[in-house]
Amino acid sequence: MKKTFLLLVLLLSACGFRPMFSGQDTDIYVKPISGINGIDLRNNLNAQFGGQRDSSAKYTLTVNLHSPVTQYKALEITGDATWQEIMLTADYVLSADGQEIARGTESASESYTFVRYLVAANASYNNAVQNTIKVLADKISSRTIAETYRYENVESDKK
Repeated sequence: MKKTFLLLVLLLSACGFRPMFSGQDTDIYVKPISGINGIDLRNNLNAQFGGQRDSSAKYTLTVNLHSPVTQYKALEITGDATWQEIMLTADYVLSADGQEIARGTESASESYTFVRYLVAANASYNNAVQNTIKVLADKISSRTIAETYRYENVESDKK
């Protein structure tokens, strides 16, 4: 097992392999996003990027978070809903040095139990929203970091 691992390390180091996120400075300013869910999404994105930056950062990420959409997923014989799904969608634009370098749309969803008791129903809904925001932040941050990495390599090739 040790020999295989050592061989793998030697092969990867010889080919110039370097993890995409290693040593990558994520100097990304996330503009404020409206709404309570927007605040949570911005906080999650800043956490993914290693902390909050100010507007003088090299990259600026502008996110437009759409209102949550809920759908019934399971109904009882009586017609009462027992499961719902929450879906969040966000459009984003990444810019550097005043020019747009990436644009996209990401969506995330999660199902949750819909019960008759108000407190339990609200807690179930809020947990689903928070989990969906985390997944959405993961998707946006992964794409954004990949785009900054690509942009840095294109810029360094021009020099």
